[in-house]
Amino acid sequence: MKPRAFLIISLLVIVAFLAVACGASTTPAAQEPVAESSESATATGCEDALGCVTVAPGDSIKIASALSVSGATESLGLDEQYGAEIALEERGDIMGFSLELQSEDDGCSAEGGQTAATKIASDSSVVAVVGHTCSSSCTPAANIYNDANLLMVSPSCTAPALTAEGSHVMSFLRTAPNDKVQGRVMAEFAYNELGARSAATIHDGSPYAEQLQQVFADVFTELGGQILAQEAINVGDTDMRPVLTSIAAQAPDMIYYPIFIAEGGFITNQAKEVAGLEEVILAGSEGMISPDFLSVTGDAAEGMYLSGPDLNFSGTRYDEFLKVYREVAGQDPTASFHAHTYDATNLILDAIENVAQKDATGNLIIGRQALRDALYATRDFEGITGQLGCDQFGDCADPKISINQVQGGEFVTITGASGS
Repeated sequence: MKPRAFLIISLLVIVAFLAVACGASTTPAAQEPVAESSESATATGCEDALGCVTVAPGDSIKIASALSVSGATESLGLDEQYGAEIALEERGDIMGFSLELQSEDDGCSAEGGQTAATKIASDSSVVAVVGHTCSSSCTPAANIYNDANLLMVSPSCTAPALTAEGSHVMSFLRTAPNDKVQGRVMAEFAYNELGARSAATIHDGSPYAEQLQQVFADVFTELGGQILAQEAINVGDTDMRPVLTSIAAQAPDMIYYPIFIAEGGFITNQAKEVAGLEEVILAGSEGMISPDFLSVTGDAAEGMYLSGPDLNFSGTRYDEFLKVYREVAGQDPTASFHAHTYDATNLILDAIENVAQKDATGNLIIGRQALRDALYATRDFEGITGQLGCDQFGDCADPKISINQVQGGEFVTITGASGS
């Protein structure tokens, strides 16, 4: 996807409101000092341990995005793309240098993530990356960026391993909630609120789906429930009846399949056609919280439960953001992570403002280690999605999760935000 033209003049009043309302800073922790930003800085060269990006007068500060903007998951990535664009347009410039968004498609796959990350990492003028969309693409991309001393802040890669001790790499941060929270919330809801005592899970082999269903299974078992089957399908499968028939033989109370729209749609449409599953509880996750999912499932999704980040943001900031979003997109948000992308982009921009310096010739110097330190030192950032702070493994989210149910062809939130 080519970079979209930035917003029209008529939106600037709303944007100005957002700039004031969302002006929280990336506050460095006392034990992690970062370089001060100064327009009169006299730095004459790069002394940063990881190197510097030098932006010449008249050039732009380049931010890359790597999001899933085509194919079956394009509604997820395009939703995020708008969030990034709005954040950059709102900011306008940093120390007199304009902002540029270089957009790449990550394809919501390991291959797509690797391709997009390799292209971005080969451009030494890229300061940081907003993305990726899917954990399957984030996993290889994080290592590529780490080798290139690039930072990424993902709005939606939720797999626990990405921020786990032993597997986390320093290039990776996220504003999306860790699925250790989401899996627990869904398991507790299933056991305590729905009264389910047995369950089966289905995943598509992706880090996102496999790890989320495993968290659900572990917590559900801890609560006293039984996991009767943990089945796997492949991305691109269309006939889900063999897997569903196998599950039906176990007679679970519930099937949890935290996957994406295409395969999730086939499971939803075919489940109630399988003998023994007529009354089974169907449940999924935010990968299917999209109008596209409702379009392909119709009445088959009625009554289904879906976990995901809580989108009931309070205050006028989100209301004003939505006004801009609707002007840009021509519609309401199509997925769950537009606001998380807006916050991710602003975390990056605030960090750049904190560390950037001008040298004697007017070049803007951005140290990569200093930028990393500034992001990891984020505390008490007032974002649209909540109050954000980054830990040593890159988890920055205010991890609020809600449960939604399909009622009358719409997603209706039926539980308030929970998580920790």
